[in-house]
Amino acid sequence: MRKKSVLIVCGVALALLGSAARAENLLDVYQAAVKSDPLIREAEARRLAALESKPQARGALFPQLNLNGQIATRDTDSNSTFNQAVDVDNDPTTPPVIAIVNNSQSTDADFWNYQAQATQTLFRWDQWQTLKRADAEVALAEANYRAAQQDLMVRVSRAYFDVLAADDTLSAAEATLQAFTRQLEQADKRFEVGLIAITDVQEARAAQDSATAGVIAAKRALASSQEVLREITGEAYATLAKPAEDMPLDQPQPLNEQGWVDQAVEQNLNVIAARLGTDVAKRDIEIARSGHLPTVDLFASRTEFDSEATQINNGREGPADSDQVQDTIGVQVTVPIFSGGITQSRVRQQVYLHRASREKLDGALRGAERETRDAYLGVIAERARVNALKQSVKSSQTALEATEAGFEVGTRTTVDVLDARRRLFEAQREYARSRYDYLINVVRLRSAAGVLVPTDLGDINGFLTTPTTLPVVRPEPPPSPAG
Repeated sequence: MRKKSVLIVCGVALALLGSAARAENLLDVYQAAVKSDPLIREAEARRLAALESKPQARGALFPQLNLNGQIATRDTDSNSTFNQAVDVDNDPTTPPVIAIVNNSQSTDADFWNYQAQATQTLFRWDQWQTLKRADAEVALAEANYRAAQQDLMVRVSRAYFDVLAADDTLSAAEATLQAFTRQLEQADKRFEVGLIAITDVQEARAAQDSATAGVIAAKRALASSQEVLREITGEAYATLAKPAEDMPLDQPQPLNEQGWVDQAVEQNLNVIAARLGTDVAKRDIEIARSGHLPTVDLFASRTEFDSEATQINNGREGPADSDQVQDTIGVQVTVPIFSGGITQSRVRQQVYLHRASREKLDGALRGAERETRDAYLGVIAERARVNALKQSVKSSQTALEATEAGFEVGTRTTVDVLDARRRLFEAQREYARSRYDYLINVVRLRSAAGVLVPTDLGDINGFLTTPTTLPVVRPEPPPSPAG
């Protein structure tokens, strides 16, 4: 039993270690962003809110039923004085006497009443146009939500590869610092034995100081890129998967810039949203114009009233009960005659807004074309740049080795070695950045064309086979001043 328990514990520990060592890949990070990113959650909430416009517009065309009523107690006291002709002697030949009469009345009543009313629209142009507007509004909400989804994929890809690029830059900067530190140590020893001048030592020390500043800047850039990724996903990642060295660099398909532009003009989601926004603005004009048109409604109502009351008139008390039932049915026609110019102003306002939406559509078309061309050229250029920089790294490494060999035999100076190391560092940094820029441009191109889907991230994710552990970067406190 003891041996079995030990095996179980070991198995659990290995499972936990395996889980901890597993590198998060692009799809894992994207799935976390889908659940956590505030922008996509806001877009989803706005989409759900916009979907409610259709049942609201449709509901206005259905019969509207209203019921209201009340139960109340009412006490009324009144006094009035008026002139009245009074026949004092019952003699028809004698004219009546005009007398001032005082009337006192008091009523105590308990009553209830209700009214039920049904209205059915027969003709309201604004309600029909609102229903058509709701269709365009729902389609617009769907387009905006899909655009937000594609934007999330682009943002996640950019943030993910920015972290990897910053990590590669930091690794190269740290390697350069170590090499410059060794160079400074060698320079100090050579100076002590009189093989080199003090200027070589100073050059080596300046290069080490510059490399130290470069490491600090690289750490800062890595920390910033990690925070951007944390902002999107709500999580911090210790291990990420990066592309293997033999990552394929495919050409965009189709290999036709204009073909991608034509596709973007038709399918770019920002363009689609702008077109739908123009449709919505056009419907708003018709809704505003409906203020000039008559409305026709069919209505039916039933009103019932019941009161139990006691009334006192000039000291005489008696019942004053009453009840009433009234049924009404008819057609109500309302014809607008004059509204102070409000309707005309509203029409002009919507015409201007429609003009603005058309300008927005034109801007979206131009933006989609520019973004598509830029991303297409980015894929082509970065593909060639990756190959060129890969060769540049090899050449810089060879040049450094040759320079170091020349330095050993005295044909090269310390400055030559430092320059060769700097060139190698720059080539390594640019090479790493170009690989990630190539992948980002692939995502941007498909997004600009309106065809980016999560499976495209899955295709890129297949290239990410090399796990890398990210360093924990924290700002270092400044050194305390010397006493």
